[in-house]
Amino acid sequence: MQTKTMKQRIIDSSVFLFNTKGFDGTTVREIAKKANCNVANISYYFGNKEGLLEHLVSYYLEGYLTIVEHAYSELDNRTARECLLLAIRSIMDFQKENRHLSRFVQREITFDTTLIREIMTTYMAKEKYYFQAIFETGIKQQEFAPIPIPYAIMQLKGMLSMPYLHPQYMSEVLHLMPYEIYVSEQYCHEIEKWVNMTICRQSHAMNNKVTLVPVNI
Repeated sequence: MQTKTMKQRIIDSSVFLFNTKGFDGTTVREIAKKANCNVANISYYFGNKEGLLEHLVSYYLEGYLTIVEHAYSELDNRTARECLLLAIRSIMDFQKENRHLSRFVQREITFDTTLIREIMTTYMAKEKYYFQAIFETGIKQQEFAPIPIPYAIMQLKGMLSMPYLHPQYMSEVLHLMPYEIYVSEQYCHEIEKWVNMTICRQSHAMNNKVTLVPVNI
């Protein structure tokens, strides 16, 4: 078993403490103690606590954006639906594999701080561009219904972030753990059903002919 580097120990310790005590409630000394290192080591790698926060958020968003960009790049080889489903499944897998970091970052980016705004501006503008291009391609090729794209992106992002933005609700109220394989697979399946029933043109045509659609609960 490979021993974690000091930098990785600092990252893992900070994610754990930020999740349990909050960013403001965690001190650099507490991070150093949990990581079994000196405060000077944190200064060397990250500068200060804000630098550590910037690293965590940037690392998460870079990984997230790489996934969306890859799905967008596949538009020449796959249908828009396939690209959208590829992005959805890959994002959910990425969040599951980095569930503690996902939980922290999803919560942190809801705060309107200068640092978060600066980091978010670039990443989220690119994310919007890639998702919009996938939706526009699907509509142009008459694969997707002529849906209002901004609202479709809002709905999609809400579904993707929900399990890690509201972990207490997931575990305490719904009794579901999003990082468990069965739950993750079922949740991906439900989002795929949303794509097929709400986004795809054929389903829209079918729904327009039906007055009542049975829903499995």
